[in-house]
Amino acid sequence: MHTVWKGSISFGLVNIPIKLHAATENKDVKLRQLHKECNTPISYKKVCENCSKEVTEDDIVKAYEYAKNKFVVLDAEDLENLRKENEDKAVEIVDFVKLEEIDPIYFEKSYYMSPDTTGNKAYTLLRKTLEESGKIGIAKIIIRSKEQLAVVRVYKDTLVMETIHYPDEVRSISDVPNIPAEQLVVQKELDTALMLVEQLTTAFDPDKYTDDYRTALMDLIEEKKSEHTVTANNVEKELPDNVTDLMSALQASLNKTKKPTTKKRTKTLKEKTS
Repeated sequence: MHTVWKGSISFGLVNIPIKLHAATENKDVKLRQLHKECNTPISYKKVCENCSKEVTEDDIVKAYEYAKNKFVVLDAEDLENLRKENEDKAVEIVDFVKLEEIDPIYFEKSYYMSPDTTGNKAYTLLRKTLEESGKIGIAKIIIRSKEQLAVVRVYKDTLVMETIHYPDEVRSISDVPNIPAEQLVVQKELDTALMLVEQLTTAFDPDKYTDDYRTALMDLIEEKKSEHTVTANNVEKELPDNVTDLMSALQASLNKTKKPTTKKRTKTLKEKTS
């Protein structure tokens, strides 16, 4: 399993060297876009709106827009030093709370935690402590240049770290439009609704829920494979468009203005343009 972060986590004086591994994966069926006329895959390029030129990663700097069209350019070296300064710190569990005290709206992404080579005993101690106390740990961690608030809890026999949103990242419910005010509910309707909930109540079994759309889409793709497939054209890499366009324009201009000359003169001209 791929390691996405390596470091250590501590509670009190107990330090645990750990690795993080993504606990979930996106299984959306990815569809490519082809040019309808020639079946060539469509690519997306980074183009400067001012220069109309394609730019590479080396041509790009990061900046913060503090006002309309006003930016503070941030040096890549400063950003890297800031990231390392914080990322190299041990992650410390600062509080212990009950899981039910955190609304699910705060949860973001889950990571499995595995102990590094020397961390088995401390890992087991933290896991057992969380199980016996019925609590989860609150910590901060920097992943991919972003400081995350996180919880540490037990899932089956594994420690899991789940990043959660900061309060100011959760939008206010007052911004949600068209929420109805409290209205009178007919008791008979409420009783019927409660009866329906009772009939549909069961123990949660995640294995019974499947992605029906993804299954149907893959069935459709398999069906289409036997009926109709296309082969994408292989596009050879060429010089950047602005260079080839310039050379084509120069050559066309040269051909248009070239006058009949003697063989000797033609040879001289070819030597100059070669």
